[in-house]
Amino acid sequence: MDERIPKKVIIDAGHGGSDPGSSGNGIIEKDYNLKISKYISKRLNELGIENQLVRDSDETLSPSDRVNRIKNIYGSGNDVLLISNHLNAGQGDGAEIIYALRNNDNFSKIIADNMLLAGQNVRKYYQRRLPSNPSKDYYFILRDTANNEAILMEYAFLDSPKDDVNQIKNNYEGLAEAMVKSIAEYLGVKYTQPTLNDDNYYIVQKGDTLWKIASKFNLSVDKLKDINNLNSNLITIGQKLIVSDDNKSNVIPKNNVVIHTVVKGDTLWDLARKYNTTVDRIKQLNGLTSNLLQIGQKLIVRDDASSSSESNLFTYTVQKGDTLYSISRRYNTTVSDIVSLNNLKTTTLSIGQKLLIKKN
Repeated sequence: MDERIPKKVIIDAGHGGSDPGSSGNGIIEKDYNLKISKYISKRLNELGIENQLVRDSDETLSPSDRVNRIKNIYGSGNDVLLISNHLNAGQGDGAEIIYALRNNDNFSKIIADNMLLAGQNVRKYYQRRLPSNPSKDYYFILRDTANNEAILMEYAFLDSPKDDVNQIKNNYEGLAEAMVKSIAEYLGVKYTQPTLNDDNYYIVQKGDTLWKIASKFNLSVDKLKDINNLNSNLITIGQKLIVSDDNKSNVIPKNNVVIHTVVKGDTLWDLARKYNTTVDRIKQLNGLTSNLLQIGQKLIVRDDASSSSESNLFTYTVQKGDTLYSISRRYNTTVSDIVSLNNLKTTTLSIGQKLLIKKN
């Protein structure tokens, strides 16, 4: 591994104690900063990445106390990665990543990609200078912690008019997991999905649909959505879902899904024509990444509960100069929706690539 790459991680839960940070919509920033930080620390321990929390309780720290504690953990070397966790306010929407003037944007780019894959749009990653002295960082946590590689992470706006409030309340662990994945990728450490010992929860994996998860845990899609306060069928990789329902008598079997068992000679094109749907829709419902089928394979070929939204789906072919952002603007959708619909693992596009787009 490159000697310039940090080996140890310091996780700073912004604010705390008598300093609550921002608040709104039933969210107090200091509390979620700590929840996110503890989650990241636990997961880094599981991945074997050395780390320390700046605070692990609702503790008041002055700026100087916070900086001194950071310096005392691992010192002021450039082998330390410092992440200061925050929530934003100001009626915006999406994540922001601010990196120190002494550092490049390599780590920030990785975070941005993984936040998009986790279903959170990214406003920007950037550097911010102190107006009175443009040679210095605006934020003390970046300015006073040289030579650590440092970022200040704003995961979402707690007063957002869009979906950020729901992201914070119901999927903060998914956002924190995106940070964990980013750290592992940046440090060159093998990343593995979290495992849950609690049978009441499930972490969404690549290729999952609500129907697949509901069937696995003997629930209806409607019940799964109800107990997780979901307003749509969109789910994101890393999202944590409640899959236990104490009142199983209320579970209503879902009867409007058509399952086909693949036989010799079947192709996706044949099945799409037979069931009056599209190849892209079958692939999307089943999380398929190729057109190859296996005899005996069970496929969802229709989900009539989503037929109304299906009519709003179309396939777009990526052109030269396209980005996920430009495509989302063109069709009045979001980058997060495109990533989720197509099970994308990267935000990099290739000319000729086929994308499923939902028109809003």
